[in-house]
Amino acid sequence: STPDADMAAFGEAAPYLRKSEKERIEAQNKPFDAKTCVFVVHAKESYVKGKIESKDAGKVTVKTEGGEVDQIFSMNPPKYDKIEDMAMMTHLH
Repeated sequence: STPDADMAAFGEAAPYLRKSEKERIEAQNKPFDAKTCVFVVHAKESYVKGKIESKDAGKVTVKTEGGEVDQIFSMNPPKYDKIEDMAMMTHLH
């Protein structure tokens, strides 16, 4: 079966569960560095994207869109956004 045929099972919700072909191609071509891109715990938003700026003697400096940093988690590449099979993801939290 094809991926589009598999999505037919979700009926009207299918367009919201999968990105368009154009968006998927753009996500695959986005620059991504798995060593510096992380998710950071955020009080209001749950998690926000962050980028590791430096590591020094066990201290990690992360730049986020706002808020304090208590915990950081590895981020999956953008190509995995809205992926149907979570077993394909590199990191699960």
